[in-house]
Amino acid sequence: MTTIGLISDTHGRLPEEAFAAMADVDHIIHAGDIGGPDILRTLEALAPTTAVLGNNDFDEYGDRVRRFAHPVIDGVRFLVAHYPRDVKIGFNGSAALSAGDPIPQVCVHGHTHVPEILTGPEARPALYVVCPGAPFRPRGGFPKCTGRMVVENGRVLSVRIESLDGQTLMEVGA
Repeated sequence: MTTIGLISDTHGRLPEEAFAAMADVDHIIHAGDIGGPDILRTLEALAPTTAVLGNNDFDEYGDRVRRFAHPVIDGVRFLVAHYPRDVKIGFNGSAALSAGDPIPQVCVHGHTHVPEILTGPEARPALYVVCPGAPFRPRGGFPKCTGRMVVENGRVLSVRIESLDGQTLMEVGA
């Protein structure tokens, strides 16, 4: 079993509560607008971190951070991009996928600063589309938040969005 911390839109600020929310995870996914290499180094000190560039990021992270990422974590295929439109997969595919790429089970995006967990027809052909919200300048009336996912042997066991004070805002599959 692997616990994945989901975070996005830190914009160079990692509140202590967001750091604490990531402290016990096995892997971290940052969906862009990192805001500087220091944030990435701090997260990488906690757990292996997959990150993508956001519209406020510059190519200051080297080859390891690009526009899209396709990690496979505990057998679960992910697509990570900053923009929601880049993780939506239509009949013509997606800018984030090449011909022949396997369909991701989980798509993670940022940019909106609004948390969401989509499943079913809204997420298809993926099983889940997740935005962890933002620990900095949240929008849509939501509090500052991060996400957490538990996966095992190619299956998603649960997806949760939590406020930085630990309140569960959304949850699927608990």
